[in-house]
Amino acid sequence: NTCHHNQVTHSILHRPINTLTTDPDTEVIVQTIIAMANHLDLNIIAEGVETEQQKQWLHNNGCFLNQGFLFSNPVSAEQFLIFLTQNHSPESM
Repeated sequence: NTCHHNQVTHSILHRPINTLTTDPDTEVIVQTIIAMANHLDLNIIAEGVETEQQKQWLHNNGCFLNQGFLFSNPVSAEQFLIFLTQNHSPESM
């Protein structure tokens, strides 16, 4: 079941992102998850990205979709749509 698989991946990735650039064991775990997802042609989104260093590390290791406080504080769906239509085109994101 694809939905269940995504939930397992989410559970594994959520906590390690906080120690991504400071813990070598976390780096190995996240690199392995990214490699498995890429091998299976799955999109992977890193949640909880808080620093430019974490974002760069993820990009350098093949994870190009990120979300977290680095990009925005939490907003409602309505606020997000307003933000997209007034400030950004899809090409700029």
